[in-house]
Amino acid sequence: MTGDAAQTIRVEVAYARPDLQRIVPLDVPSGTTLMEAVRRSDIVSLFPEIDLDAATFGIFGKVVRDHETVLRPGDRVEIYRPLIADPKARRAERARAQRAEKGS
Repeated sequence: MTGDAAQTIRVEVAYARPDLQRIVPLDVPSGTTLMEAVRRSDIVSLFPEIDLDAATFGIFGKVVRDHETVLRPGDRVEIYRPLIADPKARRAERARAQRAEKGS
């Protein structure tokens, strides 16, 4: 059999917590989408806290909003954990604390 339907590509699906990280390598059919690869990886069985409906995804550190994005050979799909604190708010808080220390 020839053509795109018979081709497979190698991709990875990655997730990390502070205590545990996993990268799941997969061979998937050419044309596989980001969400299809995540589901095929079965990474949710390793990390049941992942809510695929609410998760943010990326490919090599760039956020991807369209879950139907077709993957290319070698892509690494990353599943991001929700932020605990807003980084901008934390920076502003640290700056206020530093100003207060200097004013003492």
